[in-house]
This record gives sequence, structure tokens and C-alpha cells, in this order.
Amino acid sequence: MGDVNLRHNCEQSDNLDSYGWLEHDGRNFGVQDIQDKLVRMQTSFVKRQGGINGGDWTAKISVEPRIEEMKNEFVSVMFYFTFDEGTEGWLTPVLDETASTMTSIVGHTTSLGEFQVHFKNSSGVITNSYLSTNIPSPHLVKDSTMMGLTVKKINEEQHIVLGGEHLPGENKAPNLVVFHALGKAPFDFEVIFESASNYERVDRLSGDIFNEELKTHKRNFDDKFENTFRLSEKKFPVKDVIFAKAALSNMIGGIGYFYGTSRVQSSATKEPVPYWPAPLYASVPSRSFFPRGFLWDEGFHNLLISKWDKEISQDIIAHWLDLMNIEGWIPREQILGIEARVKVPDEFVVQKNSNANPPTLLLPLYDMFGEAESISQSDYEYLQRAWPRLVTWYDWFNTTQVGREPSTYYWQGRDPTTKRELNPKSFSSGLDDYPRASHPTDDERHLDLRCWMTLASKLMSRISELIGKDGQKYVETWQYLADNKLLDKVHWSTKSKRFADYGLHSTSVKLKRPKTEPGMSRPEMIREVLTPPTLGFVDDTFGYVSLFPLFTHILSPSSQKLGKILDDLKNPNLLWTKYGLRSLAKNSPLYDKRNTEHDPPYWRGAIWINMNYLTLKALHHYSNLEGPYQIKAKVIHNELKENLITNLIKEYYKTGYIWEQYSDKSGEGMGCRPFTGWSSLIVLIMADIY
Repeated sequence: MGDVNLRHNCEQSDNLDSYGWLEHDGRNFGVQDIQDKLVRMQTSFVKRQGGINGGDWTAKISVEPRIEEMKNEFVSVMFYFTFDEGTEGWLTPVLDETASTMTSIVGHTTSLGEFQVHFKNSSGVITNSYLSTNIPSPHLVKDSTMMGLTVKKINEEQHIVLGGEHLPGENKAPNLVVFHALGKAPFDFEVIFESASNYERVDRLSGDIFNEELKTHKRNFDDKFENTFRLSEKKFPVKDVIFAKAALSNMIGGIGYFYGTSRVQSSATKEPVPYWPAPLYASVPSRSFFPRGFLWDEGFHNLLISKWDKEISQDIIAHWLDLMNIEGWIPREQILGIEARVKVPDEFVVQKNSNANPPTLLLPLYDMFGEAESISQSDYEYLQRAWPRLVTWYDWFNTTQVGREPSTYYWQGRDPTTKRELNPKSFSSGLDDYPRASHPTDDERHLDLRCWMTLASKLMSRISELIGKDGQKYVETWQYLADNKLLDKVHWSTKSKRFADYGLHSTSVKLKRPKTEPGMSRPEMIREVLTPPTLGFVDDTFGYVSLFPLFTHILSPSSQKLGKILDDLKNPNLLWTKYGLRSLAKNSPLYDKRNTEHDPPYWRGAIWINMNYLTLKALHHYSNLEGPYQIKAKVIHNELKENLITNLIKEYYKTGYIWEQYSDKSGEGMGCRPFTGWSSLIVLIMADIY
């Protein structure tokens, strides 16, 4: 069986032409399309409420050939059931009279209660086989399935099938059951889950009944999509609307439930220790490359999710806030359980409780409540429950991430001892390799974090007002941090006429390979500092960080510095391209430079959609305020919006994917794919929803 290639996880290395959700409403149904090299597979599901354990659902899997030569060729599809780590329950295959074919599964877990799963073949399916076994961990599903394969003669032909029951030990009950459909393309089959607590079921969700309910949900989805985003009303072509529906649906379809413990390192512990076991309901940035929760990504995700389904968004945010420890720290990357851990390099597994991540959860909270004159009773109760955690989180930032100078902040966690990195990374900021002061010290001032805290203060003051809390300190802090003169004092470089970080910085560094004696192994490149560092503004760099006073609407609409930023935005030698705003100006010393010989540039030129969204949001804001730059902001907004929409749609239909980032030189998708986290904000951009 060594030459059998069994697709399981979403892996970029599989090089599928495309895969993703075409429609998904987050509650009732979804339709997914998978374009492999030779076959196309479509999976659809419909869910029905009923009983006390979540109700019933049915999934339909359809396979059809993509090329004429694949017609009537055999294709194998496997559908499996197993348990997450720590789940108590049982699974039992139900066999037909020959005891060779599995017709259904009966099972039980604490949360699902008792249930049955039925399998229904359609024309085209030649045979079914099954595997019933026990595995120590869900991440071993593929390996165990491969071990369960065998060869069987069917209609005078040899076929690879599953070998039935294969329990490793007398006292092992099955916790993995796999259903195998072997058919000639085209074919389809149904998997029908029925909860035993659903006593009021009048018919089985199968066949024509399934098809009709799916049609109804699709119509409702189309109506809700248009009522929410108005793209047809805005005269977008049908293909553009299809793209936008896929972008939203992949964001929604990327929401998952995770459970486990993070590995954390505290100053109070010598070695990493486990966090408490906790659930997380979260949306993932990428099913193939980042199939887990990321704190700062989540805030951007929920700008879109909250527009589609506010209740789901509030539930996600609440789960993140419940991960906060007593000090107010939230681990920024949630690697919960062994299934998640095996996909993450060891260097990223441990989370340090001194390191922050941008408080972007405040973005959707502000969108939902910041401008509201009043709120509903349910929203009031939600904010009352969230308030103690928001206070603790806010206070944690103001005690652990503050700078030496009043009103300044800096991201903890940069490595001052590294010799490998051209510029020590700042993972805490979310911008990873974006250039900061070349030599990390406690004297640093990070412009983006100061702006995040200005926004946080503004939101906290607003929420306190909505729920009747004393918010005077938040009002005063917001007014203090939003003072343009004070901002200029700590972050405006009069020499370069731009906002900038501050720190111990050399404008001239490079990677160089040390000389070695003949016969010795080739050493890794290390950083060479050509000009001694001095304390001052990091103003040789212009990029996304320089725009944060614009992003967070701190600048007065009459500020000359606003005018300067708008001029710089349109400068093609800086950030402007016909595909969107690049992350780092072309004339910045580290533009498009590797950070180590093994690390390609990440936030050093590529176009990122989340930052372009914040730019458009700011331009929209200033275009609606009277001032000398009102018209200029509107013109730039319209042109940037058009550039982004045109390029993302072009690349989607060219490649089959929405991408993590886009080339500032060609507009081509780069990084991982599909990346339908914050890149899906293109839907809000199309809809002019800010």
C-alpha cells in the first residue's frame, strides 16, 4: 500500500487546483467545492434543530470527473467518525446480513447523547467497506486508516478497500470508525446523523427532502447576503458577487471549536507549564497553514463575522476573553490539543506571558457598540459580563507594555541578543519582521501600540457609558493619548516628516557569512552592524506602522500631518501600487530583505488586506469630515478600493484561491492559500462597510 496517496488534512503540498466553501451561513448549511487534478468533489450539509443535543444533520458527498478520461474510473472516498482527546463515548458499527458491509453506526458521547449515523449510497457506488479500530490520538486518523487498507477482488477486479474490525488489544473498544465508498465517477452518497433525543422528527433528512431543504437555505443565504452587503444593488457583476460569497463563506466555514491546553512560560516558572484546559470557539486564518486561533487575527475576522451574525461573533469574542489569566494576559496563539501541536514548529508552541498581541478584539466591539445611541437588553447583559475582563485586559497592557517616557508603549518580547536576525522580530505586534529599532532596549517607543491603546481607551470609555460604569479614567486617558501635540512629541520625526518608532537604531546593517577555515562546515549568516546605533526615531523606515495615527483616527481633520500622510500614500516610490498599499516603502533600507538567510521577507513589501482595510476605513472617516483634506481622502479611497477589488478577484479566478498576501510588484497571490481570514475583509471593502 506504499504507493497509495490518501488526502486527509488540508495541505498546501497537495496542490489542489482549488477548494473552499461556496456558501455557508454558519448555522444551517454549507456547500464546499474541491477541485482535485482529475476529479471534482462537492460536499454539502444541512442541519436541523431538534431534541436537546443539537439535532440532526446530513452531509452529501458528490464526485464527478474533471476530464473525459476519468468517466467510469474508480474513486475512493472515506468518511470517518472519531473523538477529540478526553471525550468519553463509544462507537459501534452496524453490519448487514453478510457482516461485511457497514450500514450505520450507533454511538454516544456526553455532549451528543445517543445517536445513529446512516450511510445511503446512490447510483455509481460499487461497494462499501469499513474500518473499526482504536487510536490513541485523533492526529493518527490517517496513519491508522492507511494501516487498515487491504486488497479485495470485486467483480473480477482487485480493489483497495478497508479491512473491517482491527482492534489493537482485547480490551480496546473502537473510537475510530471509517466508512469507505468505492465508486465509478460520477457518484454520490449521503451520511445521515440522527440524534436519539430528537423525538419530534417526522422524516429523515435524505434524498429529495435533503435537496429541498438545501435549496431553501441557499435562497435564504442569497437574500441575507444581498440585504447585508448590497453588492448587486451596487452593480457588481455576478462573478464578483460569487467571489464575495465565497470569501464570506470561507471565513464562516473556518470557524471551529477547539479544546485543550496551551504551553506557557512565566517569569515565575523555570520551564513551560500547561495552561488550564479550555474551550475555544474561533475562526482560523487558513485551513491549510494556520488551522488554529490567533488573537490579533480574530479581531479582524470578527469585523466581517459580526456584520453577518452578531451572536456568533459575540460568542467567539467571549471565548477569547475567557482565556484570560488573573493578570489580564491572553495567549496570542492557541495551539490546543495534540492534533494542533503536531502542525506547529516547536519554537512557536510556548507562549510567554510577558508578550502581548494587538487588542484587535476591540475593533468589532467598537463596530457593534461604539457609535450606538442605545443597546438592547441582551447586548447590555453581554457587555456587563465582558466588562471585568476588558478592564483587566486594559490594565494589563497599561502595566506591562508601557515605555519609559510618559504616554509611550513598547512591545515586549524582542530578542536583544540575537545575531541571526537582520532586525529582531516583534511577534507580539503581529507584524513579525516589520523593521523596528535595530537594537531592542527598554527605551523603545512603538507607535502602533500607542495607537492601539488610544483606541482601547476610547472604546472603554464608550462601553462604560453604555452600561453605567465609572469610565472617567478611560475618558481622560483617551483624551491624553489622542492629544496631537503629545503624539508629535514622542513619535513625529521633523527630519523625515513622518510618524515613527523610537529606539536604539542603526541605519546600516547587513547579513554576512563569517569566514571559515578550509574543510570546516559552512556557518550561518549573522548580522553585521556597519554604523553604530544611536537613540532616535526609526525614521529611515516608512510603512504600515507609520500609518497608525491615520488608522485609529487620532489626527485632526485639519492637521497638516494628515495631509502629509495622504501625499505619501499616493507616492509610488513609497507604498502606492496598482494592487494595494505595500507594507514597507521601496526606499526603506530593509524593503524586501530577508531577516535571516532562512526567513524570506514577510511584512517588508507585500500587500496585506487587513492593513489596507484599516487605511480605507480611515480614508472613509476623513472623507466625511470637513477639512482641507476631505476631497483628497475620498479620491484616494476610491482609487485604492478599486485597485484592491480588481486584483483580488483577478487572482481568485486565476488561481482558485484567496491568498495571505499579494505581491507589490505583480499583484500575484503569495504566502499560504487559501487564506480566508482577514483577506476576506475584501467583502466589507466591496460593500463600503467600515
